[in-house]
Amino acid sequence: MQQRSEETRSKILASAIKLFSAKGFAAASVDDICAEAGISKGAFYHHFKSKQGLFLALLDGWLKTIDNAIEVSKEKTVPETFMQITEAFPYIFATANEGLPMFLEFWLQASRDEKIWQASVKPYRRYHKYFTDLIKKGVDEGSFVEVDPELTSRMIMSTAMGMLLQSLLDPKGAKWEKVARDSTNMLVNSMLKK
Repeated sequence: MQQRSEETRSKILASAIKLFSAKGFAAASVDDICAEAGISKGAFYHHFKSKQGLFLALLDGWLKTIDNAIEVSKEKTVPETFMQITEAFPYIFATANEGLPMFLEFWLQASRDEKIWQASVKPYRRYHKYFTDLIKKGVDEGSFVEVDPELTSRMIMSTAMGMLLQSLLDPKGAKWEKVARDSTNMLVNSMLKK
């Protein structure tokens, strides 16, 4: 029973990615998702409270890769932690072309709905705090020169979001995974205490 339930959930998630990316968040209905997945509406609502809840589950799944890279690096120095996070880049860029159009569509909807916006901005704020704290730790442990952790964290977030957008707009314009890894290296090296 558990395996069948997980298979149904996986079908819903895969159908949602396909339809949100092709039709947009607003145009893809729960009925469309159910038809694509070959399931009943009851099965949909057993797994997700709403279409927004489904989207947030997709976003969470995508972000778990970054979270896992962060978790693995807990006992490392701050520079090693930054490089560990780059291990998530292959997955992030491989899935960006399929997932990012959906996220952009959802963010457009979020700009019109306070509740959706709050849920969308939550991961951004979590990563901003994480990088701010990580940079403070790097300064405290003596790995990094004195920098403004808040500003540096905002720069990291801006660079990450910008690279994801560039990879969507011009997927063949660069090897984005390499650009992201090299940018992380450049950032870490610029902050290292020598």
